[in-house]
Amino acid sequence: VSSGASRSTCQSLMEQLRLEVGVERIMVSPGASEPHHYRVQKGCQNALLLCVPVGSYSCLEPRS
Repeated sequence: VSSGASRSTCQSLMEQLRLEVGVERIMVSPGASEPHHYRVQKGCQNALLLCVPVGSYSCLEPRS
């Protein structure tokens, strides 16, 4: 690897580390991800588990 490429790689890694240091982390309980995983796994079997964009839900009358 050339010194220019390795320097560029090091600079991009340092920039990424600087960005990550500034991100506030929030602790989430393991149970919080279970509903999401369930919807992803069962979404193909049950359409009610999938999110539908507001504009594409044709069963409702459009609001005026």
